[in-house]
Amino acid sequence: MSSKSHRKMMLLVLILTLVVVGCGSQIPSGHRGVFYAKFGAGTEFGNIYQEGFVWHLPWNNMFVYKVQLQENKEQLTVLSSDGATIRLEVSILYRPMLNLIDSLQVMIGPDYYYVSIAPTVRGIARGVAGQYSPEEIYSTKREQMGKEIIEGLREEMADKYISIENVIVRDVQIPPKISEAINFKLTADQEAQKMQFTIEKEKLEADRKRIEAKGIADFQKIVSAGITTSLLKWKGIEATLKIAESNNTKVVIIGNDAGGLPIILGGDK
Repeated sequence: MSSKSHRKMMLLVLILTLVVVGCGSQIPSGHRGVFYAKFGAGTEFGNIYQEGFVWHLPWNNMFVYKVQLQENKEQLTVLSSDGATIRLEVSILYRPMLNLIDSLQVMIGPDYYYVSIAPTVRGIARGVAGQYSPEEIYSTKREQMGKEIIEGLREEMADKYISIENVIVRDVQIPPKISEAINFKLTADQEAQKMQFTIEKEKLEADRKRIEAKGIADFQKIVSAGITTSLLKWKGIEATLKIAESNNTKVVIIGNDAGGLPIILGGDK
């Protein structure tokens, strides 16, 4: 084959390749397609194209949508209930409704996040933040705010064929003076709780000692009531008899006092 014929063949292959590539669209993994016929009925409804290569005439289009879970972060400036400026970082997790991508294409188009989701979440976040004080936004109500934003956003996006999976309030920045006041109050609350715990502990210890002392006093009263002079003399006599009966040498001195007991002096074992 001559070089001229070879060049013609290469040119023909190139033209055929361009024609073939121009007569179809590639739908990547995790995506779906919506077909548009330029000289036909326009957007094709009821047929969402799956992953892979789809043949079509070069003047028609295939609009490709990512159906995997997506995340976008928004830096928001909102006002609290007392007018303080609060900066929030909010993450929105979303995806198009799988079987309604054709309707999403006609109503909004591929830029649906920036056209619909972003401006809507900004408005909802401002409305939600205006119900809370800076301290609540900073510490106790962050999760509650996220729930209220996601509920409002889901309601707004339901008729726009967009699924909102989650909204997370990731970061809250408040004015330095308010932050210092909140931290001071939190520290004071912690100290107060610690002091209350110490007081309760001391009260419990005092109650324990009081109960213990009452028990000892009651025991002493019971024992004292049962001990008499006659009982003590009898116990002394019993002890003397036991000692006298032992094999050890001993001296027993009998006291001459009316209430005296025998005195036993030791002996050899």
